[in-house]
Amino acid sequence: MKYISTRGRAPVLDFGDVLLAGLAADGGLYVPDRWPELSVEALSGHPGRGDYADLAAEVMWPFVDGAYTRDRFDELVRDAYAGFDHPDVVPMVELGDGLWLMELFHGPTLAFKDIALQLVGRLFDEELSRRSERVTIVGATSGDTGAAAIEAVRDRENIQIVILHPHGRVSEMQRRQMTTVDSANVHNVAIEGTFDDCQDLVKAMFGDAEFRAKQRLSAVNSINWARVMAQTVYYVAAATRYGLERVSFSVPTGNFGNVLAGHVARQMGLPVDRFIVASNRNDILTQFFTTGSMAISEVHPTMSPSMDIQVSSNLERLLFELLDRDGIRTAKLLEDFRATGEMRIDPRISVELNQNWSGVRVDEDETTAAIAELFRDTGMIVDPHTAVGLAAARHTRRDADGAMVVMATAHPAKFGDAVEAAIGSPAPLPPALAELADRTERCERLPNDLRAVKAHVAQCSARAFG
Repeated sequence: MKYISTRGRAPVLDFGDVLLAGLAADGGLYVPDRWPELSVEALSGHPGRGDYADLAAEVMWPFVDGAYTRDRFDELVRDAYAGFDHPDVVPMVELGDGLWLMELFHGPTLAFKDIALQLVGRLFDEELSRRSERVTIVGATSGDTGAAAIEAVRDRENIQIVILHPHGRVSEMQRRQMTTVDSANVHNVAIEGTFDDCQDLVKAMFGDAEFRAKQRLSAVNSINWARVMAQTVYYVAAATRYGLERVSFSVPTGNFGNVLAGHVARQMGLPVDRFIVASNRNDILTQFFTTGSMAISEVHPTMSPSMDIQVSSNLERLLFELLDRDGIRTAKLLEDFRATGEMRIDPRISVELNQNWSGVRVDEDETTAAIAELFRDTGMIVDPHTAVGLAAARHTRRDADGAMVVMATAHPAKFGDAVEAAIGSPAPLPPALAELADRTERCERLPNDLRAVKAHVAQCSARAFG
């Protein structure tokens, strides 16, 4: 498998180089040069306890073939999911009337990001050891990515990791999961700004070719193709394990990587009716999927902070497909968007898009109501991001629809205030979160200033690697 940039001007790479590069040299995102077909083994399902690793290796193998032996890749995948606290890794719960929840939060940091990053961390280690190289990972997080990335690469001698998060705009549990990790290769930075500011700083560092090369920068945000690849698997699992012949997915959406992974599964042959892109008050994606246009506005803090985003990086991969994989047109569209803050796609493309995509905005009151209603009816507690997805699913479902799977993206205990506001008490704390209050936090606070952040990244790298 070879990989090409969505902007058409970067070298074609193999999987190992794409893994370590993260962002393409032309500022684009890497995608496979073709979509492989799901194998008969993947589509026939893997019923039974503990089968997720087998399915994952089967689905992902075409993307990594040539980079590893099959036996070694199978071993890495099995190891990645061995520590999850549920035998199914991503269990499903039926809510009735064709509505399901897929629980994606059974990994070490209790968020869906673990499903990809536990594998990605091992792939990094494998690739760097084979090449006798080291990297400095730089990432931006709106909440859960940071903790999952840190947990995946902590204490690995060939990796330093610097995670930027927006000061005061992640939950206390999300922050403490990052800042209380006592590992020499882990560095946290709170930026005075929004997640979009953090993401822009990361992209600017990668866009500086000299700085990128000198610091040997790499990325584990969902700009890294390996993240999307690994997330593709649970869409296949949802459809095949439970025999859901007609299935749609409602996905709480921030940076667009999670729902894009579902689109990849459909491109590979998974029969999916519709994707519901569920947004909170920061509804730029709802604009896009409703009207074919969008305009950047203020980022509003909400009870679902991982979705408090205006510029969703992975939308670029979808735009590339919508524009018939024309990198030059994709680059021009995105350059104009960044220059003007506005984007409009061809109305004919918008009509085509609306055949199997919907954007839904869910406000704060609706989010709280969704948490309360589910608890009242079932005794289950969901976090506010999952509640956005649940409310969006209920807004859009019709009696004639097939199954609808809502992606439950985080453990509710990570968002105690939002849960307590809805049901009168916070969700019980699992041991992994309860002990965070007694740990010392380690975090640098910096202004939204590229020079200051670059200097800090260089300092972190120099202390470790010289």
